[in-house]
Amino acid sequence: MVLADVSLALTVVGQVVPLGGALLAAAVVPLAVVAARHRLRAVITGAIAASVVGFLVIGSAAFTSMGVCAALGALVGAADRRNWSRRRTMVVGLAVLWPSGAVLVDVALLVFSNLRKLTLDQVRNGWNGLLHLLRNLGLVRLARPGEHFVAWVVRDWWLSVPLTLFLLLWFGIWLAIGLSTPALRRVRGAYGDPVAEADVPGTDADDAEKPEPLPVALRGVRYRYPNGHGDALADVTLEVHAAELVAIVGANGSGKSTLARLLSGRRAPTAGELERPGGVGFGRVGGTAIVSQRPEAQVLGVRVRDDVVWGMPEPQRVDVDAFLDRVGLRPLADRETSTLSGGELQRLAVAAALARQPRLLISDESTAMVDAAGRAQLVALFHQLVHRDGMGVVHVTHRAAEAAVADRIITLDAGHIVETQARLRTDDVIKATYHRAASPPGAPLLSLERVGHVYSRKTPWANRALTEVDLVVREGEAIVVVGHNGSGKSTLAWILAGLLAPSEGTAELDGRPIVEQVGRIGLSFQHARLQLLRSTVLAEVRSAAGVDDGVAGAALTAVGLDPHRFATRRVDELSGGQMRRVVLAGVLAAQPRAVVLDEPFAGLDADGREELDTVLTDMRNRRKLALVIVSHDRDLPAGLVDRVVELEAGRITRDEPLEDAVPGIQP
Repeated sequence: MVLADVSLALTVVGQVVPLGGALLAAAVVPLAVVAARHRLRAVITGAIAASVVGFLVIGSAAFTSMGVCAALGALVGAADRRNWSRRRTMVVGLAVLWPSGAVLVDVALLVFSNLRKLTLDQVRNGWNGLLHLLRNLGLVRLARPGEHFVAWVVRDWWLSVPLTLFLLLWFGIWLAIGLSTPALRRVRGAYGDPVAEADVPGTDADDAEKPEPLPVALRGVRYRYPNGHGDALADVTLEVHAAELVAIVGANGSGKSTLARLLSGRRAPTAGELERPGGVGFGRVGGTAIVSQRPEAQVLGVRVRDDVVWGMPEPQRVDVDAFLDRVGLRPLADRETSTLSGGELQRLAVAAALARQPRLLISDESTAMVDAAGRAQLVALFHQLVHRDGMGVVHVTHRAAEAAVADRIITLDAGHIVETQARLRTDDVIKATYHRAASPPGAPLLSLERVGHVYSRKTPWANRALTEVDLVVREGEAIVVVGHNGSGKSTLAWILAGLLAPSEGTAELDGRPIVEQVGRIGLSFQHARLQLLRSTVLAEVRSAAGVDDGVAGAALTAVGLDPHRFATRRVDELSGGQMRRVVLAGVLAAQPRAVVLDEPFAGLDADGREELDTVLTDMRNRRKLALVIVSHDRDLPAGLVDRVVELEAGRITRDEPLEDAVPGIQP
C-alpha cells in the first residue's frame, strides 16, 4: 500500500507540474517492485486503493494513470521474478496489453462521440501547429505529406489510434524496464530472489492437496544472501514436529531470522535438503503462518478487526473477537490500526496469523515490542497452541525466560547450530553485569508542563494519548518511562525529541520550545529499520550525524560494531539488534544534549544489552548527557537509570527515584 501511494504521489505531481511526464513514467517503478515481490493481487489492490484516493485530488485522470502504471508495473515486476530478457518482456507485454487496450480505446471513442471529437480535434490542432512551424522554416516538402498524414489519421481513426497506441505502448514498456531495473536490482540484492512456490520443496506447487507443513526436516542446509559476505546459515540439520514448541536463540546476526524464513518456505536453501510431507500452505488455513519482528509490515487493515481477516477468502466465517481476545486486543477491535502502539501492532499480527489456523506458526521475535503482561500472555498462548491444539510453534527470541518454556532450544552462533537442549535450566540464564552511573544529575534541561496530546484533533477519529504530563529531566540524569502498550510512551518520546508539538501545555529545552530546536535531542525510533535511510552502515552513520568517516567509525566502535567489519555492510543484511546499534551510533555521533531512546534494548542479546548499557553510562558520565529510555521492559539494569516514570492511559501515575539496592525496575 505504501508503494502504491508513492506511485500515486508521482502521478499527481506529474499531472500538475510542467514537463511532468518523467514523473508519470517513474510512477511505474514502485508498482513494479510490488509485482516483483508479491502476487498480482497485491498490485491490483494497491492500484485500486490509490486510484480512489487520487480521484479526490485530480479526478478521473487518477484511474487512467494508475491503471497504466499498474499494467506496466505488473508486467515488469513479473518479468523480473521470472528473469525474462528485455526482448521477451516487450514481446509478451505487447501481445497481452496492446490488443485489449486497442479494442477498449476504439470502443470508447465509438460510443462517446464527444470524446472522439475532442480527441481528434486535439490531434489535428497539434499536428497543424507542427506543420505551420515547418512551413515557416521553409520545409514545405515535409509539410505537404504531413497534411495528407493528418487527414488520414482523423478520417481512419479506428485504425490510426490502435497503431499509435502500439508505438506508445512499445516505448512505455521500454522506458518502464529501463527505469525499474536499477530499483529491482537493489531490492533483489537486499532481500534475495523472491521465492516461487515451485522453487521450495514441499510448497503448494508440488502438492495441490491439503497443506502439510509438518514435520519439516533440514539436512546440511546452507544459505547465503545474494551479494552476501558469507553464509548466513551453514550445515544446519534439524527437525520440527507437530505439538512441539521450539525456541531458537543466539546473538544478533547469528542467523535466527534466516532460519525462520527457511522453515516458513519464504526462502529456498542455497545448498542441502529441506523436506516436508506436503505443501507449505503459506497464509492458508492449516498451512504456515509467520509473525515477523516488524509488525508494521504485516498490518494492512484500516481497523483492528479488518486486519485480522485481511486477504482471507471467507472473512465472515472468522470469529474475529475470539482471536483478538486470545492476544488481549478485543477492547480495541474497532480502533484504527494507525493509532496502535508497537506492542499492540505486534499482538494484532499474532491474532491475524492465528485466524488462519496454521499447523506451523513461526514467531520471529514477536514479543520484542510487547509489554511484560502482553509478553507473558503471548508465551502462554504459544504453550497452549502446542499442548492443547497440537500446533508446531517455532519461537525466535533473545529472552531466556521465554526460551525456558520451550520443549526444545536451538542455539545458533554465526550460522551454525552450536547447542540443542531439551529445556533451559535456571542456572543457564545469562545475567549480564551492568555498570553503575556515578555522576549526579545537574541543572534542569528538559521541562514539560501540563502537556497533553490528541491525535486527529477536532475530527471524529480523535484519540487522546497524553493528559496533563508534568516532567523535568536534568543534565546527566537518566530516567526510564514505563507503561503498558498504548499508555502513551512513544507519543511522549516524540514530544521530548521535538518531532511532535503537544496539543496542550509546554515542552521546553533550556527554556525554549523543543520543536524549535530539532536535532539537539537525539531520538532512536522503536522500529530501527524505519530510521535507516542509507544503503551501507558507515554511510548511514555519516549521513545521520553529518560527520566524517573518522567520527562515524568511532561511534560504531562505541556501540560495539567494528568499523572494519561493518562499515561496508549493507543495512538490509543486518539483524534487528545490529540495526538498533547503527541507529544509536548515528545519534551519538551528532553529540546531542539529550537522547530519547524508544525501546533501545528490544531485540538485543545479553552481550548487546551489556555493551549498550556501558556505552550509555559512559556517555552520561563524560558528557552530562541526559537519557530518557522509553520501555515496556521493566527488567532494565538499575545502575543505568535514576528515576522511573510510569504512564497509564496517558497520565503519569508514578515518578520516583530508584534505590541502588533494587536489581531491576519493579512493577
